[in-house]
Amino acid sequence: RSKSRTGLLFKRLKVHHKRTAVLLVSAVKVLEPKKKKKKKTLLSEKVTQMMEWASKRSVIRMNGDKFRRFVKAPPRNYSVVIMFTALQPQRQCGVCRQADEEFQVLANSWRYSSAFTNRVFFASVDFDEGSDVFQMLNMNSAPTFLHFPSKGKPRRSDTYELQVRGFAAEQLARWVADRTDVQIRVIRPPNYAGPLLLGFLLAVIGGLAYLRRHNLEFLFNRNVWAFSALCFVLIMTSGQMWNHIRGPPYAHKNPSTGQVSYIHGSSQAQFVAETHIILLFNAAVTMGIVLLCEAATSDMDIGKRKIMCIAGIGLVMLFFSWLLSIFRAKYHGYPYR
Repeated sequence: RSKSRTGLLFKRLKVHHKRTAVLLVSAVKVLEPKKKKKKKTLLSEKVTQMMEWASKRSVIRMNGDKFRRFVKAPPRNYSVVIMFTALQPQRQCGVCRQADEEFQVLANSWRYSSAFTNRVFFASVDFDEGSDVFQMLNMNSAPTFLHFPSKGKPRRSDTYELQVRGFAAEQLARWVADRTDVQIRVIRPPNYAGPLLLGFLLAVIGGLAYLRRHNLEFLFNRNVWAFSALCFVLIMTSGQMWNHIRGPPYAHKNPSTGQVSYIHGSSQAQFVAETHIILLFNAAVTMGIVLLCEAATSDMDIGKRKIMCIAGIGLVMLFFSWLLSIFRAKYHGYPYR
């Protein structure tokens, strides 16, 4: 009897477990569509809100709450390119202002293009409005550009190499295309400063030529052409063309320490201020060489020639040594001894 009762009990337990399993499977099947529906509704609300913000401002301003809800938390089927910056006057971040202008150009080019979709949004987080976001991401410098993909976490390549590429809108557009496959044609507002300056320069040259139309010997003056060629060479060798192509920042200021760097620590990049310094040093060395040549070949008295010689040697030694110091700071490990 005990065996039959035990067998009957086991049969009842099996039936009970089967019924429980059937009920659990049915509950999962009922709850799963609801969960998917809720997730789809939440995603739709987030996309709608982001589109509404983007319609008002091409660069969406975010604080800590907005960042955690619309960027950090799933679900998300859109990418977000965020510029972390410090634009408040007390931060004294001139580079942030320049980078913000280029970022605005890029965002406007995307927002008002015919290919605009909700695949990519542009946003900014200011340090004074979202310091908790800076702490969350262990970020201690600004400006910084990060790409948050639609799926997964940001990788190393999702951090823009600002010091190498510069912050020109065209460079940012290439980086965004690499990360999102979204091609953005940068459209800048018309800038008449260049044509006006060129027209003014041509007018001055034409006016001088007209005033001296009866004596144009200065056009055949070798010193005038030599000075013009020398200025052109100094401008090109200092890296001005690289600045025009890459659009680097003028200098870099660390927001945590406030220290300003005018010389880039890598041989692969430079600051605008650095090119000005190099231009000044090269010009001083050139002036020293010119003074030495004049001291050796001119017909002046010996006293003036000695002064020119000493000044030339001083200029060459001082500024060439400073050039070597900058070279050492950028190219580490070179046998300078």
